[in-house]
Amino acid sequence: MGLPALEFSDCYLDSPQFRERLKSHEMELEKTNKFIKELIKDGKALIQALKNLSTAKRKFAESLNEFKFQCIGDAETDDEICIAKSLQEFAGVLQNLEDERTRMIENASDVLITPLERFRKEQIAAAKEAKKKYDKETEKYCTVLEKHLSLSAKKKEAHLHEADNQVDHVRQHFYEVSLEYVFKVQEVQERKMFDFVEPLLAFLQGLFTYYHHGYELAKDFNHFKTDLTISIQNTRNRFESTRSEVECLMKKMKENPHEHKSISPHTMEGYLFVQEKRSFVSTWVKYYCSYHREPKRMTLMLFDQKSGGKVGDEDSFTLKSCTRRKTDSIEKRFCFDIEAVDRPGVITMQALSEEDRRLWMEAMDGREPVYTLNRDSQNEGMAQLDVIGFNVVKKFIYAVETRGIDEQGLYRIVGVNSRVQKLLSLAMDPKTCADVELDSTEWEIKTITSAIKHYLRMLPAPLMTYQYQRSFIKAAKLDNPEARVAEIHSIVHRLPEKNRQMLELLMKHLAKVASHHQQNLMTVANLGVVFGPTLLRPQEETVAAIMDIKFQNIVVEILIENHERIFKDMPVSGGGQGNSQLNLPRRRSADSKAPSCSERPLTLFHTPTFSEKDKVEKRNSVVVNSSADSVNCNSTHNWTRLNNLPTGDGDHDGLQLAKLSPPNSLQNPKVRSSMSTSTPLRKARALYACKAEHDSELSFIAGTIFDNVHPSREPGWLEGTLDGKTGLIPENYVEFL
Repeated sequence: MGLPALEFSDCYLDSPQFRERLKSHEMELEKTNKFIKELIKDGKALIQALKNLSTAKRKFAESLNEFKFQCIGDAETDDEICIAKSLQEFAGVLQNLEDERTRMIENASDVLITPLERFRKEQIAAAKEAKKKYDKETEKYCTVLEKHLSLSAKKKEAHLHEADNQVDHVRQHFYEVSLEYVFKVQEVQERKMFDFVEPLLAFLQGLFTYYHHGYELAKDFNHFKTDLTISIQNTRNRFESTRSEVECLMKKMKENPHEHKSISPHTMEGYLFVQEKRSFVSTWVKYYCSYHREPKRMTLMLFDQKSGGKVGDEDSFTLKSCTRRKTDSIEKRFCFDIEAVDRPGVITMQALSEEDRRLWMEAMDGREPVYTLNRDSQNEGMAQLDVIGFNVVKKFIYAVETRGIDEQGLYRIVGVNSRVQKLLSLAMDPKTCADVELDSTEWEIKTITSAIKHYLRMLPAPLMTYQYQRSFIKAAKLDNPEARVAEIHSIVHRLPEKNRQMLELLMKHLAKVASHHQQNLMTVANLGVVFGPTLLRPQEETVAAIMDIKFQNIVVEILIENHERIFKDMPVSGGGQGNSQLNLPRRRSADSKAPSCSERPLTLFHTPTFSEKDKVEKRNSVVVNSSADSVNCNSTHNWTRLNNLPTGDGDHDGLQLAKLSPPNSLQNPKVRSSMSTSTPLRKARALYACKAEHDSELSFIAGTIFDNVHPSREPGWLEGTLDGKTGLIPENYVEFL
C-alpha cells in the first residue's frame, strides 16, 4: 500500500485521521533519511574499496611488467617468446582497465555522493524544519484557543472582540504553516523519486561504462589469447619430452657418474688442494683450478663452496712440468708436483681421488694411460645406411602406410623392446629377411614403428650428422620463418648423399602420417617431438643439449611441412646465408616483439579427396624401389614381390608417396573462395587448436564457434567467419553443428 494523499482542505479540519496520514508521511521521510545516510556511508566505503582494489591491481600489474622470463639456452622458440611477452601483455590490459576504473572513481563522488547529500540537506532537512515550525504553531494555536475559550462572557465587548481577532490571526497563521508543511512533505515525497534515484542511475552508468571498456579490452585481447593458448600447449608438450630426457640423463649420471663426466683433451678443471708452506707449518688450501693445454696455462681461484662466494682473486702461471708424487714421499694421498715457468719452486697439489689425479696428470701430459670412454659402443654401429638399411626402412614404411596409418598415437606409442629387437634382427639378416611377413598379425604396428626409430638410433651417427647438428639448431633459432626454411634447405643439401636420401624417404612418410592426423592424432608438432631427438641427437649428452631439443623438434617440423621444396628443389646459390635480412639472429624475448599468429603454424596438411589424391599420386608419385644392388636374400624375387605390392590407387610401383600440396591461398593470400548460391551457410565448432600461417586463414582454439561456414574452392578447406573476420579453416579441424 502507498502513502495516502494529504488534502489541503484537511489542514483546516486538522482531524485525527489527517494527523495519522501526516504522521505516516513523516515516518517515511525519516526512514528515507536514514536510508540515504547509510547509503552515503556505504557509497564512500565502496569508493574507497575501489580505490584500494585499483591500487592493488596496479601493483600487481607492475609486478607482472617487471618480471622477465629467463629461459635455458642461448635462444628461444617463437612459443617461448610469446609466453615471455604475455606478462607484459597482461600488465598492459590490467593497467588499461585500471585507468578506466580511476576515471569512474573520480566521477563517483560527484555523481553519487554529492547529489545524495544535497538531497538530504536541502529537501529532507527542509521538511524537518517545516515540521518543527508546524509543531510550534500547533502548540501556539492550541494554547491561544484554550485561553480564548476560557474568557468570561461578562467581559467587555471590545475586549472580547480584540480576543476574537487575536485568535483569528493565530488560526490563520496556523493554517498557512500547516498548508506549507503539507506542501513540503508531499513535495519531498515526490522529488525523491528522481532526485534520489537519478544519482544511483548515473553511478551505475559509470560502472557499465567501466565494464563495457573491459569487454572491449577482452575482445581486443582475444587474438593474443588464442596465440598464447597454442604456445602454452606446444611448450607443455615440449616440456614433457625434455623433462623425460633430463630425468633419464640424471639417472645415468647417478648410476655411472664417471662415464658421463665431461672431459676435454684440451682443458681440465676442478677442485684441488694446494700445499702452502708457512713458517714451521704447512697447510692445504682448497682452490678451483683450470688448465688449458694449448698455452699450458694453469689458473687457481680461492673459492669457498659453503658460502658460495669468491674468496680471493685468480692466480695463474705457465706449466713447466708435472710429476706424480710417490705415496711413500708424502703423508697425503693422490698428490702430484708441478713446476711453473714464471715462478720458482715446486707446487704440491692433492686431487680428490686416484681417478681425479689420473685425469689431471693426463691433461698436463703426465704418464697416466689415456682412458677414453666408449659410449653406447654396444648399440651404435650395428646399423648402416646401406642397401639393407634402405630396403628394411622401405619395407617397414610400406607396412605402416598400408596397415596402420590411422592408428592413434602412431610413433608415439612404443612397442615391446624384445619384439622390436627380434623384428630388426630378422629383417636385417639376409638369411631371414625374406621370411618376415609384416602383413601378418604377428607384428603390431607399434612394433614396426619402434623398429624404424630404433634403426635410426642404431646408426653410428645421427641421420642428420654430428657435423651439421649445431647448424640445424642455429637455423631453427633464426628470427624469420622463411629464413629458417631457406637455411635448413641449404644444410640438407650439404648432407652425405645416403643421409639425404634416407631423410627424404622418412620425411615423405611422416608428411603422409601427418595428413591423417585427424585419425591418428599425430600432428606435425607431435611428430617433431618424437623424431627430433633421434635425427639430431647431440654428440655429448648434457643438460644444455637437452634444452635444445625444442629446436630439434622445430627442424623436423620444417622438414615435414616443406619436404617437397627442400628435397626436390636445389637451394638458392649461397644457401640460406645470402640474405642478411632474413638471417638476423633470434633475439631474446626481452628485446623481441611477440610473434604474430603466422610465425609458427600447427599442422595444416589437408586430406585431398579421392579423385584429387588419385590424380596427384599418378602425376607426382615417387617410386621408391630397391637399387640394383639389392640384398642377397634367400631368393631375390622376394624383394621384387615387395616392390610390386599394390598401392591404394591401383598402381603397382611399390611405395608411392604422394606430394601433399598446400592450398593455393598459401602461395597467394589474395585468392579467396566464392560461395555458391546453392550452398547453405552453417555453424561449425573447432575440434583442435590451429595457428594461421597466412592472412587468408583464421587462428582459433578448440571449441571456437564459426559462423557462415561453407565449402571453399581450396580442396580440404572451408571458409567461415570468426569475430567479424572471414578466412579459411582446415576442413578436418571442425565439425558442423
